[in-house]
Formats: sequence, C-alpha cells, structure tokens
Amino acid sequence: MGNDPILCDVRDGVAIVTLNNPPLNLVNRSLTMALGRTLADLLHNGAVRVLVITGAGERAFCAGSDIGEFAEMMDPGQVVPRKLERQKEVFGILDNFPKPTIAAINGIAYGGGLEIAVCCDLLVLEEHCRIALPEIKLGVFPSSGGPARVTRRIGESRAKEMMFLGEPIDAGTALAWGLVNRVVPKGASLDAALGMASVLVERPRYALQLCKKAVDLSLEMSLEEALVQSLELSDKAFSSPECKEGVRAFLKKDRADFSKC
Repeated sequence: MGNDPILCDVRDGVAIVTLNNPPLNLVNRSLTMALGRTLADLLHNGAVRVLVITGAGERAFCAGSDIGEFAEMMDPGQVVPRKLERQKEVFGILDNFPKPTIAAINGIAYGGGLEIAVCCDLLVLEEHCRIALPEIKLGVFPSSGGPARVTRRIGESRAKEMMFLGEPIDAGTALAWGLVNRVVPKGASLDAALGMASVLVERPRYALQLCKKAVDLSLEMSLEEALVQSLELSDKAFSSPECKEGVRAFLKKDRADFSKC
C-alpha cells in the first residue's frame, strides 16, 4: 500500500477507508489529521452510501496510540491541545457520520484502535483477534471516547472491567458482551463487512439516515423526548419518495428500487 496514513477507495456506493500505518496502524497526529480530511470529503460525496473502515495488513486493525509521541505531552495542559482535542473532533465525525458505518476488525484493536471501531454502527471481528483498553497500564485511561462509547455498548460493569484491568478479551467474549455484531473467520472481516454494506446500499438512503439518527438520539435524551423525536423523524420518512417506492413495490409484489429516489 502507499505511504498515505489513510487510504480511501470508493466503489459501488461503499467507501473503504484503511488505516495505513503498518505494522500496527498506530494513531499518531498524521493519521488523525488524514482521517479527519478523509471523513470530511466523504461527508459531501453523494456517491457514498456506506462507509467501511479497516486496517492495513493482517497484524492489527489499530493497536492504539503511538506512545513515542507521549514524551512531549506529559506536562500539565499539553495532551489535550496536542492530541486529544483533535482526536475527539475526528472520532466524533466518524461517530456522527450520517450514513451507515462498519468496522472490519482484521487484527488487534487496542486503546485508540478500539475507540475508532466503536464509533462505527456495526463491528465485524475476526475470530482470532483480541481487543482491549489497556491504557491503565500506562497510568492513564481511554481518552478518545472509550469511557462513553464502550460503556453505552456493554454497560458499566463490563466497561469498568475492560478499563480497570486493561486485559484483552477474545472474540467470543466481545460478541457475548455485545461489543461487536459478528465474528467471522480469519481474513474474512472485510468481505463480511462489504457483504453487509452491499445490502445497505440497496436499502433506502434517507430512511437509513433517519433510523440511525433515531437510535442515536435515544442515547442522548429521556425516553419521552426520544419518542417525540422519533415521531418527527417518522413523519419525514413516511412523506419521502422512498416510502412511496417501497409501498408501490410491496403492493405490486415488485422489487423496490430506492436508487431512483
């Protein structure tokens, strides 16, 4: 692969974003900046309907931060402006990406690597891979969304176990805890993610975005507020050209073609 820290290939409505800092695809400032630029470009690319993110090589999806950068950030007031502020911004773009996102985890996903993965809607993990939040062993804790995003996925007690102990968990545990959606054989994560993406490309684009927004809002507000917001989003879906096409196809026993909507 090339020397760019982020590679991007758009085909058949799917953007494949590759973390390209082998062998471990570590998160450094260069990768963070490049990921931010790539995501910003994809936000405005009408040809993109689904985003898949994976890691270069076979060893790691992303093994976390480049610890070699830490020395200049250990004085008070340094780590946030030099590292964490930008990571929060970039990871937030991925978390709030309006289209479906899938992480194809093809190797270890530690620390910041797991924090990137859990910004995605769906996670596919290869059966040999292990994932962890090991920052406590360095005297710190996950600082780019892990405490919030991982906790929302697996609950308080399991999130604290991961962060307090800092030990890797295997694919079976990650699936049982609900941290990932699917476990697949070694070498199959990208194909599995692309298979899911191909289904999503055929789904109604606007309805998917509204559905994603309704789910995300449910994590940010009270139940009653979320229900009110869901009604408003449903009104938009029911009055859309996609709904007209879906109903037409159902009544005619035809295949809906949402691409023309």
